[in-house]
Amino acid sequence: MRQRVSVGLAVLIVLASVAPAAVTGTAAAAGSGGAATAVDDAGVAQQRADPDSDTIGWESGYWHNESIDVDQSDGLSDRELDALVSRAMARVEYLREEEFEQDVPVEVISREEFQSQRNQNSSRNASYDAWNSQVWEALFIVGESDGANDAIQSATGSSTAGFYAPGDDRIRIITDSPDSPTIDNATLVHELTHALQDQTGDLGEQLSGSKTQDADLATDGVVEGEANYIEHKYTERCGVEWECVDPPSSGSSGSQSPPNLGILLTLLHPYSDGPVYIDWLRQQGGWDAVDEAFQDPPESTEQVIHLTDEEPVPIEYRDRARDGWETFPQQGVNGSDTVGEASMYVMFWYQARTAGAQTVSPRSVARTSGPLDMYNYDAAPSAGWGNDRLYPYHNGTGEDAEYGYVWVTEWDSEQDAAQFHNTYRAILDAHDATSEGENTYVIEDGEFADAFRIDRQGTRVTIVNAPTTEGLSDVRPRSQSDTGDTSGGDESTATATETDSTGLEAPGFGALPALVGLLIAVGLAVVVRRRD
Repeated sequence: MRQRVSVGLAVLIVLASVAPAAVTGTAAAAGSGGAATAVDDAGVAQQRADPDSDTIGWESGYWHNESIDVDQSDGLSDRELDALVSRAMARVEYLREEEFEQDVPVEVISREEFQSQRNQNSSRNASYDAWNSQVWEALFIVGESDGANDAIQSATGSSTAGFYAPGDDRIRIITDSPDSPTIDNATLVHELTHALQDQTGDLGEQLSGSKTQDADLATDGVVEGEANYIEHKYTERCGVEWECVDPPSSGSSGSQSPPNLGILLTLLHPYSDGPVYIDWLRQQGGWDAVDEAFQDPPESTEQVIHLTDEEPVPIEYRDRARDGWETFPQQGVNGSDTVGEASMYVMFWYQARTAGAQTVSPRSVARTSGPLDMYNYDAAPSAGWGNDRLYPYHNGTGEDAEYGYVWVTEWDSEQDAAQFHNTYRAILDAHDATSEGENTYVIEDGEFADAFRIDRQGTRVTIVNAPTTEGLSDVRPRSQSDTGDTSGGDESTATATETDSTGLEAPGFGALPALVGLLIAVGLAVVVRRRD
């Protein structure tokens, strides 16, 4: 079973976010459960009476559209924190059209305490780390000199601002000044949405249900998509219909080393395409359709990217490795992972940006469909994805171990398969790979130095990786179908059918995708909000 990257905690993490502008004296819109707040001649909102019973849009004495006496310039007092949280809960109810079943405690902890908790809950599994590193190496995102686990931890942990823990039923805000804490409104609304999901739909169960990278991202497309959708609707009203309490601005020291942008863009997918998917579901069947998707999430990021119910095609696979090469049967789905369309797009984008590969335009990530969509994950070389299964291999253990992988990909058409094949070759070309025989290439040096064999037959493209060209034949001996001769069939499809292999299990993250700043164009870094 794969580990979901939960920054050492089985929780949703929220990273730094962009606060909406503070506004005072704003006219408020009509809300559930009563008439609109009255506005006097000076434009100041007048409070209205509490309802006779709990109702949507009202929580603990506060309507969603009323003013509160809160000033974050000197930190939040307990009274101010209670008011801020109660009104935010009312606003989430109003936007989501659903009632909280119970209060959501919000605690403030120091960054030192958070790091201590994270370290205590962090457990290292050498087998999993080795397996997972091969997944990210196959995507040309994390090289051999860097462990995937460390790269992901670095990318998600340094700027954590808070999190909601399903098993603990509370939000924790992390601050460098616990004696005078502040909270970003949008972050609070986002995390309260997760709390509402947990109260009405058992968030923890949903987050632990997927088994592959693509399934994790697809599930998070609903979980994080809904939270970002509600957050977006909140920020639309903030300063227009609703008064919002702005936290003090804080500059970034910029002293931290930049995280791996390929990891960040991968983890960002649910936050970007998820809100669009939620909006599409709402158009299909309102919030009931969203509830159904929460209970039965999409199987793949393809469904989230293209707003479709198309299911992945089955992939059959038989291990034929020899001479000491073995899979990791205890990891993933019988040793395999499925990376999916979103991660494949990131592979092409990241290699275009970092290695100059002729794959996709680095600027393509900014070509979005509308305000709900932060980044684009749709490109010709990764579209047409039908399914994939990636099997990491090892020969030996410990420091003397060698590693490789077999990546089987299925495409909707032969043309899609050919396009993926050719674009993948462009990545090898960008790393000065030399041809060493039929469909065999060698990258001589660098963080991705290895031997590669690419076998394409019909709609299937299979990539075999090993330290040497000789090792390729041990990791995956050629079959008749590999050479284009299908008269004798392909023994690789004889057993081990995984018809649900796209229930996918995520390499190195999962429930937690943490958001972080991304760069859109070549050489241009754009910091955006990051949160879980």
